[in-house]
Amino acid sequence: MLHLIDALHLNTPNVICVAVLQAGDGTLVMIDCGPETVFENVVRELNQRGLGAQNVKHLLATHIHLDHNGGAWRWQREFGTTVHVHPVGAPHMIDPGKLVASATRIYSERMGYLWGEIQGLPATSVAVTADGQQIKVSDLELSVLETPGHAQHHNAYWFEPSKILFAGDVAGVVIGKGPVFPPCPPPDVNIEKWKESLNRVRALNPAQLFLTHFGLQARPDVHLTELETRLMDWAVWMKERMLEGKSEEKILPEFQRFTGDQLLAAGASPADLQAYEQADPAGMSVTGLCRYWRKHHPELLLQA
Repeated sequence: MLHLIDALHLNTPNVICVAVLQAGDGTLVMIDCGPETVFENVVRELNQRGLGAQNVKHLLATHIHLDHNGGAWRWQREFGTTVHVHPVGAPHMIDPGKLVASATRIYSERMGYLWGEIQGLPATSVAVTADGQQIKVSDLELSVLETPGHAQHHNAYWFEPSKILFAGDVAGVVIGKGPVFPPCPPPDVNIEKWKESLNRVRALNPAQLFLTHFGLQARPDVHLTELETRLMDWAVWMKERMLEGKSEEKILPEFQRFTGDQLLAAGASPADLQAYEQADPAGMSVTGLCRYWRKHHPELLLQA
């Protein structure tokens, strides 16, 4: 049985959703636990529903970004949870020094407020995944689908009985009545790989997509087409500003207006706008997409 929990990140609804599958024997499999700042919220909700947080024995990490799995160490420490993670991400879950240093450069003094404490996991509690692997927990079975693009170490997890793909960020962000947005943070967003991953997702013909930001989405075919179109739209828009010689600092307010207009046109509420910025900060996508063009297609920026 599937349970969805609003983690209430920074006491804001509809930003981070935690998915939990319950096996027949009561064992719980969690997909993305969120940052350490939401740990107590999720534990409380699991206990109030009678599921028992202590039954979370497996955590399937789609990727190691702090909003998705910064709190993994708390689950392991408190409940002995095994954390399943992509081989590129696994070393950083064991020794998060580089991850913390990189995030601190971005968030500086807001690190603790946003993400809480970050600690490494014992190597014995980390299970390294492989593409196509079957993860079996009691009577549950999920398949690993490597889906780089948003991050090179990104996995999605396929639950065949319900035809649900737990998609992390590869299938984007949708909040309230808003449109689907592609989160494009540094350091390794890759549009070509992302499009290949979307084709892998389509090939499964899922009935629903689960997004950490936020929840189950029906009509996956329409959703994925809109996501891919907007990803390309944003990338081209960013390249045009770079060709004009604009810095990231100059591009950011323009991008905020550009994306804000897209949200309002789709009928997003003021609360939705706040939640989108919390889940998918505009500045992150500016930096990520500018880095993408400089790293992967510098020849297309020769006019800049």
